[in-house]
Amino acid sequence: MIIAKVIGNVWATKKDDSLNGLKFFVVLPCKGEASQSFVAVDAAGAGIGDHVLVSQGSSARVLFRDGTVPVDAVIVGIIDSVEVDESLLG
Repeated sequence: MIIAKVIGNVWATKKDDSLNGLKFFVVLPCKGEASQSFVAVDAAGAGIGDHVLVSQGSSARVLFRDGTVPVDAVIVGIIDSVEVDESLLG
């Protein structure tokens, strides 16, 4: 999983039927992560400006029906706070 910030919405009126009812956000990985934004499906009720946990790859599809929904990034949590012992960072 990665930590990212929700920076925008994506609306798509034409899409695969299996994606109907899903909310799409543009997320930007936080410092220390890859810095290119990408689209993630929201499964946690996130909003613009929230810091979130994002699961990517085949594990992202596990949350949806039979695992065949064409999704490779999903917001699985909204972050309240993060604590890091900076002495442990390399």
